[in-house]
Amino acid sequence: MRKKLSIVALGVFLVPLAAPATWAETLEISGGTTQKEVIEPKAAELKAATGIDIKFSGIGTGRGMLALIDGKVPVAAVGDTLTDSVSAAQKAAKAEGREIKAPTNLVFTTIGSDELVVIVHKSNPVASLTKAQLKAIGTGKVTNWNEVGGPDLSIKVVVTEPSLAPGQFFKKAMMDGADYVHGATEVRSPKEVITWVSRNPGGFGAAADVFMKAAPGDAKVVKAPAMLRPMGLVTIGQATGAAKKVVDFYKK
Repeated sequence: MRKKLSIVALGVFLVPLAAPATWAETLEISGGTTQKEVIEPKAAELKAATGIDIKFSGIGTGRGMLALIDGKVPVAAVGDTLTDSVSAAQKAAKAEGREIKAPTNLVFTTIGSDELVVIVHKSNPVASLTKAQLKAIGTGKVTNWNEVGGPDLSIKVVVTEPSLAPGQFFKKAMMDGADYVHGATEVRSPKEVITWVSRNPGGFGAAADVFMKAAPGDAKVVKAPAMLRPMGLVTIGQATGAAKKVVDFYKK
């Protein structure tokens, strides 16, 4: 009887030891919410291929780069060129009352591209805008929709804050780097541009096409010059370990 109990007891201890390990390595990435829409849908496929889980913080390109430079994450996800992403990080640091010096060995790996679209309230009859008109609206030289074929209605410019890529990319691509009109509404996420334009009949902004297709609210897209911005993963030096596996998985 004792021998049987001993065998049974031994079996109880042996079964867990024989069970396969179920843990997975987790890699933290911080960056833009648009990039999150590219990375997270493939997270299960990534885990199956590499055994790595992704923990993504959608805090914007600038803050994501700042987290990378501060050593808080091994990878940043950005929605602009490397130079402009560093500039966004500097703006994010300035908002915190400090200055940063970016490492000289930052490495940018392309993972795709994102289209920015120009949006207005759906009640606005304006159907298209030229680059010259977009610049005039963004800078405040044109302040009423009736100046570009629309109703007698004040224009309300909505833009992402300086540490976020969409507003800065539009400024570079359509405004030749000029400053936004004084009093433009600054929002803390690209999705909020759509929300604010949806709430204001005079609203105007640039939004990620992927977000407009998913949830346009009361906003609509108007015809405008194409705006394609790069999306990438940034590391300090060449990626190694889990970061390399993730970068290699997503790179285009």
